[in-house]
Amino acid sequence: MITEIIAPGAIPEPQLTYVVMAATYRLEWIFVRHRDRVTWEMPAGHIEAGETPDQAAVRELFEEAGVLRSSLSHLCDYAVTARGNTEYGRLYLVKVEEMEPQLEYETAEVLLSGELPSKLTYPEVQRILFRHAAD
Repeated sequence: MITEIIAPGAIPEPQLTYVVMAATYRLEWIFVRHRDRVTWEMPAGHIEAGETPDQAAVRELFEEAGVLRSSLSHLCDYAVTARGNTEYGRLYLVKVEEMEPQLEYETAEVLLSGELPSKLTYPEVQRILFRHAAD
């Protein structure tokens, strides 16, 4: 698997499949654990039909981490190539201002941390994207 960081806006929006959010709340990074997994990940998800990447980011932040208010900054685009197939995503840096106390969607747990957790769902991709966001 190869992950490549690409300049912001270099990939046309119709070619983007995913959004990933490097989000902070009260000076700590937000990570989520899906109810069917024991590993952690940055809030992320698919861009749905008719959605812009920004809209997908706001929706996924709410669904996965209970984010009610935040400010998004488009950090970069990225490409992930695995088994000869390349898919594109957009990475956001997010400052969260308000979170909902109770989660009702697919997330079992939200973790606020000063560092990347050791047990990651997508370690190859998430380490690269997190390092890029943290720098």
